[in-house]
Amino acid sequence: MTAQEALTEAIAALKDAGVEDAARDARRLLAHVLDIDAGRVTLILPDPIGVAERAAFQRMIVERCRRVPVSHLTGQRTFYGRSFEVGPDVLDPRPETETLVAEALSQPFVRVLDLGTGSGCIVTTLLAEAGVTAFGIGTDVSPAALAIAGRNAARLGVADRVQFHAGDWLDAVPSGADFDLIVSNPPYIAADEMPGLAPEVRDFEPRVALTDEGDGLACYRIITAKAQAYLVRGGRLMVEIGPTQGQAVAKMMENAGFAQVRITTDLDGRDRVVSGEKPRTG
Repeated sequence: MTAQEALTEAIAALKDAGVEDAARDARRLLAHVLDIDAGRVTLILPDPIGVAERAAFQRMIVERCRRVPVSHLTGQRTFYGRSFEVGPDVLDPRPETETLVAEALSQPFVRVLDLGTGSGCIVTTLLAEAGVTAFGIGTDVSPAALAIAGRNAARLGVADRVQFHAGDWLDAVPSGADFDLIVSNPPYIAADEMPGLAPEVRDFEPRVALTDEGDGLACYRIITAKAQAYLVRGGRLMVEIGPTQGQAVAKMMENAGFAQVRITTDLDGRDRVVSGEKPRTG
């Protein structure tokens, strides 16, 4: 069997299973099995595919037909131009979250705190972009997620500039620590919205990273109420939000005493980040 024949067979199976963009996913999985860049798949299509590679590819296609995410099958996901280890214990890094990273990098910082760090993609990216003078802490309730975050920090070469602590939001932060930047992408999907999610998300990503089992705003209430105690004067708080939550979260920040509160949209024009500043005086 040639690579072309294996790919054609796989695309048909994915389409029958209702997978969107079946051709893209099949090519990505074939590239992974053959250990080549996805851009080179077209070049090797006339070549025969080995028995072991064909079997591995078929196993992946079966799993993808079950709607297991491609990233869980390959074990990695690209975020902000870098490859991160991912899996069922962490939320997949998404392009929308790059808006939060870009906004955070719009001003210099030295000490950054990432609440609910998951894969560590936010804090490690910020440290990699900011340079060797920056230091970060990531917190998460999941020890399994923190293990992945630690490996991603090593992968990006920032392991000596970041610490990870297990615990609930700001309660996990070491005593006496303060920061000039706090970032978070907390669970913001309301419980009644969960059934409508794509099965790749609903059935395979950690539920605790998706929803607060309530109205989707509970985590913002905790973060905005406590964050100022961990920020220096003029320090910034930035949170990713769902596209309908901008005004509600901005109001929380204002009520908590933050200044310069604003909403930033993503590349699709949807509300995506709410940010505020701890007053410099008072």
